[in-house]
Amino acid sequence: MALIALRIAFVLITAIVGGVIATKAGGAERTVLGVLAGLAGGGATVFIERNFRRITIRGFSALLIGLVAGVAAWFIFWQILDVLPDELFGSTADGAKAVRGYVLVALMLISVYLGTVITLKGAEQFNLLLPSGRFDSQTRPARDDRVLVDTSVIIDGRVADIAETGFLQGELIIPRFVLRELQTIADSSDPLKRTRGRRGLDILNRIQKDPHIDVKIHETDFPETSEVDAKLVKLAKLVDARIFTNDYNLNKVAEFQQVRVLNVNDLANALKPVILPGEAMNVRIVREGKEAGQGVAYLDDGTMVVVNNGRDRIGQKLDVTVTSVLQTSAGRMIFADIKG
Repeated sequence: MALIALRIAFVLITAIVGGVIATKAGGAERTVLGVLAGLAGGGATVFIERNFRRITIRGFSALLIGLVAGVAAWFIFWQILDVLPDELFGSTADGAKAVRGYVLVALMLISVYLGTVITLKGAEQFNLLLPSGRFDSQTRPARDDRVLVDTSVIIDGRVADIAETGFLQGELIIPRFVLRELQTIADSSDPLKRTRGRRGLDILNRIQKDPHIDVKIHETDFPETSEVDAKLVKLAKLVDARIFTNDYNLNKVAEFQQVRVLNVNDLANALKPVILPGEAMNVRIVREGKEAGQGVAYLDDGTMVVVNNGRDRIGQKLDVTVTSVLQTSAGRMIFADIKG
């Protein structure tokens, strides 16, 4: 409560100081402008103080540029209004001066508001004071070596194994909002979700302790966007990085928005032994399939094998012959017939 009162007092003091300075510098007719300027300055200071942790360098630079652009536009309007005849604003000199002052106040508010809003919204599309946050190309890896890690691939766990082998070079960027999502999953009342969330946190700790893996926590967030997948795509476009995921839907959405994707399922499929139609294998039927008469088995690596006429052989190990293989970014499925 005391902090709120202090903030209100600070804004009031800045308004009074602005009014006094304007009155002494330009006469009583400038007092309103001075008070408004003081209110704006004090309010902006309090806003920055309250939201300092959420403001990035890019966002702060956008805010400053917007303020400067708005004030510059207002100054131009002011000069134009000063050369216009008083008859346009009123029949008397005092009335014209009052109307001119109100118009200046309205133009100031509109110019500053539009300037800040436009630059803040455009901060994600263009570089401002610190392009991409990189000071020296020799101290930061190339953009092709920057990889954003998705929540699903962290929980999956294979990202640690891949990174430890050295095949995944450069920075592994963990967004702060991904950490928050992992924490939420780890605190879930659902035992299965809680286990998956804690596994993801263990994987992150394992990666961070590896001295050969460069892990960075990225603080940029997008409060106007609630979906983590959408935030990942925005951040990938902002820092020009690739997304490392095993989420099929995120993969397609990112590709549609021309964001590069590393899909762990694509990598796993590329490294699997090639299975061709006509090959024989021995599998155990574990459950029914979706279609009539089908049974389902699994290989040691988790690949699903759909066996025709295997529904009545659940629990049995059978020799089967591969008839076709379906391989996609979502995984691989093998279709087979019972041998003989």
